[in-house]
Amino acid sequence: MSSQMRKYEMRARAEKQAATRRRIVEATSALHEEVGPARTTVAEIARRAGVQRLTVYTHFPSETELFDACGQHWMERNSPPDPSAALAIDNPDESLRAVLGPLYRWYRAHARAIENLQRDRLVMPSFDAVVRIHMDRQFANLTDALASRFALQGRRAKAVRAAVALALDFWTWRRLDGERMSGEAAAALMAGAVKAAAEDA
Repeated sequence: MSSQMRKYEMRARAEKQAATRRRIVEATSALHEEVGPARTTVAEIARRAGVQRLTVYTHFPSETELFDACGQHWMERNSPPDPSAALAIDNPDESLRAVLGPLYRWYRAHARAIENLQRDRLVMPSFDAVVRIHMDRQFANLTDALASRFALQGRRAKAVRAAVALALDFWTWRRLDGERMSGEAAAALMAGAVKAAAEDA
């Protein structure tokens, strides 16, 4: 067999393996959205991906590796709104409100998936660790960026950061949505709460 033929076969094998891996990740991600990680089984992943259970384990020897691949895949396809334009607004109250509006719309669009993920992370430490990397870190950085705009120090700075974190939290939006508040009304309410914390802390 010529070296060129061997290279072709190796490339074809690598492409096939990559395609199999992608199907496994896509199947797992879809199941996480539908039923949550805690109720997702390897048997169902394999069935949807069109592979054997052993193939799933071959590509992902540990659940942490599979969770990490799914986290990257989901965030690439469903990334939160870019806050850059909102953070460029000079007024911190208006900047926060400009972040919350699109964020709450994003929560609404992906409510089922996010609720499953947030629920199951409480009972799956390995999954919680992945969520911390792929989601929590982004939101912590955004919280810091928004809170720092108020230019406060000490106790007042801590109070404002806590209020901003609460405003950005999925469960805050979920609770307000349960009260039948629109996304814009909820954003205005939470922006007002943060402003009050800045003034009263």
